[in-house]
Amino acid sequence: MPLSYEALPTEIARHYQRGGADANGQSPERALSDGAGVPCRHCMKIVPAGQEYLILSHRPFPAPQPYAEQGPIFLCAQECGRGDTAAFPAFLLSDSYILRGYSDTDRIVYGTGAVTATTDIPDAAETLLARQDVAYLHVRSAQNNCYHLRIEKAG
Repeated sequence: MPLSYEALPTEIARHYQRGGADANGQSPERALSDGAGVPCRHCMKIVPAGQEYLILSHRPFPAPQPYAEQGPIFLCAQECGRGDTAAFPAFLLSDSYILRGYSDTDRIVYGTGAVTATTDIPDAAETLLARQDVAYLHVRSAQNNCYHLRIEKAG
């Protein structure tokens, strides 16, 4: 099954990059990247050393509701291009991530969440997305639960 690795949508990234309020109603914080461990959720690349980036709270759901988790993410401070949706993202640096399924009503599908080795994410995603009750997946940090990207069936 072909997968689509969905970066943060451009219109949302531009909102934050232009100083728009985050999920907490605050302006994004700015910092300088050391070149390691600062993955932009829009271009799906590591923010290069010396480049400014944003730290903000993001809720990757269409509306607040009990399962609509929010948390910190990083973005390039300057406008960047959206990451390739067809390729497994190289910006996933850790050994493992939380892979979790959501329904078409944006609710967690119980029993789908698991810490998954980075190399196993594509196969695990195919298995979960083959289920009728799973509409999409989130990839989140296994250490901090930060949102990284969404995975859907391609096409």
